[in-house]
Formats: sequence, structure tokens, C-alpha cells
Amino acid sequence: MDTTLPDAFAPAPLSSSVGYGLNDTLAGAAGGETTASRIRVDEPPKLDLEPYIDNYTGRTRFHRLYLIGTTSTVLAVDALKQAVAEAKSGKDIALYEKAVRALAEVAPDEEGASLDSAWVQEIQKGVRSQTDRLEHELRGYKNNLIKESIRMGNEDLGNHYYETGDLIAASKAYTRMREHCTTPSHVSSMLFKLIGVSIERGDWLTAQSYVHRLRNAQSKPEDLAQNQPKMSVALGLAQMSQGSYLEAANSFLSVSASLGDTYQDVISPNDVAVYGGLCALASMDRTELQLRVLDNTSFRPFLELEPHIRRAITFFCNSKFRPCIDILEAYRADYLLDIHLQPHVSAIYTQIRVKSIHQYLVPFSKATLDSMAATFAPNEVGQRIGLESPFLQELIRLVQDDVLDVRIDLEHGLLVRNQHDLRAEMQTEALEQVKAFNEELHWRMMAAAVVNAGLQVPAPPPAERGWRPDSNDPRFPPPGSG
Repeated sequence: MDTTLPDAFAPAPLSSSVGYGLNDTLAGAAGGETTASRIRVDEPPKLDLEPYIDNYTGRTRFHRLYLIGTTSTVLAVDALKQAVAEAKSGKDIALYEKAVRALAEVAPDEEGASLDSAWVQEIQKGVRSQTDRLEHELRGYKNNLIKESIRMGNEDLGNHYYETGDLIAASKAYTRMREHCTTPSHVSSMLFKLIGVSIERGDWLTAQSYVHRLRNAQSKPEDLAQNQPKMSVALGLAQMSQGSYLEAANSFLSVSASLGDTYQDVISPNDVAVYGGLCALASMDRTELQLRVLDNTSFRPFLELEPHIRRAITFFCNSKFRPCIDILEAYRADYLLDIHLQPHVSAIYTQIRVKSIHQYLVPFSKATLDSMAATFAPNEVGQRIGLESPFLQELIRLVQDDVLDVRIDLEHGLLVRNQHDLRAEMQTEALEQVKAFNEELHWRMMAAAVVNAGLQVPAPPPAERGWRPDSNDPRFPPPGSG
């Protein structure tokens, strides 16, 4: 099943893996369905649109509003009306036209569902005028050969291109600032601007490389401490987008509470809690979750912003998988409306579910299918679990993929762990180590016997090997010098 973000960043398709969700559902659950072009969510989300969008500034406000408007059938009209207003407060005509088209599809009679041609012409004229003015000023700065003025001229031009939606031109303008940066703070500012452009373009590899360059920059300790939270956030987003959930969790967990509202043009502190908590649930065992998430004093302020994430992790650590699953399922609709999390909801939920099934079986040598269904497939409780059961088919796939080391006994309705003879395995490993030791000892004794018998052939001198030493090398004086 291929799903794409509805033009939030770029029209390139994004794929989402198919699998069971936490409640034995597919990616389009939460009362929604997945079409060929976008995910549709019919269930009312728990988020309030106004307080939610107030957590962000800059262009990400529009992208989030547009995604909500084109995904949620409940919030579509309100979100798209705000997206149109947000676009008209800027200078990106393409975003405005896109929002108007989307609003016209869901509510053609709403004010703002028709294109304001006068505004478009006015903005086009103003953008052309400002572009010419900034380029003319930059040429003057270059003629005067003043590095700081050239740097600021490129920065102003890059900001202008970024505001008008020409992200490639903005990236080129920011890159030209590098040769005119005279202080580490100038370099850091330039790299953060390039990271922001890369994130909006969805160019995660480039964003990750800029973060590494920023880490290696020779900044002052106080500047490095100030930039560290934003660097960890940008790196975590890049890693999560590539499906590296453990690395992403480590990055988000390293974000300090000093982040505050300093990076609202990309992310909010609530997002750090959600992304970090879900990535950790999908990739860490219970011991790591307890030590690195729940007992993490630097991450605790973020968890307090999203208490349901803390409760879900606590339930998982206490082996209470049903409440953990219920909490995450209750917020699935919200996560499907998140611009960075949406493509990964299915994969993350599937990994959490598989981990829960595996952890459930750890203490037992046998488990009944009925008891497992009560936790992982409540809709099948009271029914006979046969081959047509989706839950049983999921267990079969996990066994075939070597995720679960069990046998399924359908006759007695049991899941039986495969018994291994640990004593025999330990003896076999010990014998292999003894054999390897004897072989190494044999060759060492043979080498010692060859040396003792004088059978060792010395290497020829360098001159006989066709190599002539440098006349200045004191180890090889020229003939007749001594």
C-alpha cells in the first residue's frame, strides 16, 4: 500500500509498510481509509486545531494546516480556511493556490474557496520588484568587496526566496554565504538556514550532513550548548524519516529542556515527546525504556507535556500490553495528522505490536491462543481461532519470519515455545573453542620449531629488492662514506 503526504513538502510519493496495527488493523485505521493519493482519517482527533497550530511559526504552519485539511474529514474545512489565510499572510503564491483548490473541493461555497486574482497579481508584482532590488544591492556589495555586506546580501536574498517558495534558489543563496562568513556564529546561522530548507524539501540526507557539519564547527561552548537541542531535533527527524527508529529515539532523548519554543518553525516540545516516545517504544526493550526514557531527567519535562505517552511506556514496562495498545490506538488519528509522523505510523505501531507479542511470551513455555487474543485481538475473543483468523495469520507470519521461536498447536489452541538443550549447546560451543585453540597452538609451535632449527629464510636487503634508499636517509649511508 503506497501512501503519500498530500503535497505537504513535495509531490514525491512516500511509501508506508503494510502490516497489522496495534489492534490488528491496517494503516488506514482510526475510522479512516487509504486511497491511492492520500490517507483519509474519518475519526475525530483529540487535538484542538487552534491551540495545536499556535505551537508553530513560519511555513510549517501552512504545511501542517494543509495536511490536516486534506487528511481529516472532520477538520477539513476549518483547517483549509486557516491554510488559505496563512498563505495570504505570506508571499508564496503556489501555496495559496494549492490551499484554495483543496478548499474548493471540500467546501466550494466557503469564503476563500475562489482565487483572489487581484491579490495574486499584487504579490507577483511585489515579489519581482523585491527580487530585482535585492539582486541589485548584492551586485553593489560585490563590487565594493565588503565581505560582511556580501554575506548579509546573500542572506537577505535567500530569505526572500524562502518566503516566496523558491527553495532551490534559497539553498543556493544560503550556500554562497559560506565564503563570506567570518565568525563561527555566522557559519552556524548559515547551516541552520540550510537545515531548515532541507527539512522543508524533505531532503533528509542533506539535512543530516549539515547537522554533522554544524557539530564539527568550531563554535564557542556557550553557542554549542545553545545549538545542541536544535541539532538533536533535526538529526532525529532525519533518522526517523529513514526508518532508523532507535537512532531517532537516541537523538530525541538527548534534547534538553532548553529547546523551549526556540525551534517552532520546525517542531514543538510536544512533538519531541511524541516522536521520542514512539520511536523508543518501537526500538527499545523494557529495561532501556525504564532507564533511558522514564528515568531520564532531561527528557521528563517533554513527557509531562504528553502524559499519555508516559502512561503507554509505563504500561509496556510493566507488561500491561492491552492498556498500552489502547492508549496508542486512541491517538492514532492525531498521529496520522502529523506532518512528520504520518508516513511512519503503520511501521511504528507494527513494531510496537510485535515487541509486545514477543515480550508477552517471554515468561511462558506455553500460552493459549485465547489468552493472547484477549490482549492482542479483543475482537476475536469468544470465537474459535482457526486458520481464517487474522490474528492467527499474523502469528504464522511472525513464526515464518523467525521473529517468534514457537510452534502453533491448533488442536489444543496453544502457542508452544521451542525447547533448546542449553547444556548440549554449551558443550558444542566449548568443543569448538578447544578445536580453534589447538589449531592456533599447532601453528605457533611449528613456527617456533622452524626458527629453532635455523630454517627461517631471512628477507633480502632493500637494495636486492630493487629499492634504492634516499641518500639523505641516515640509516643507509652511501658507499665509501664511512
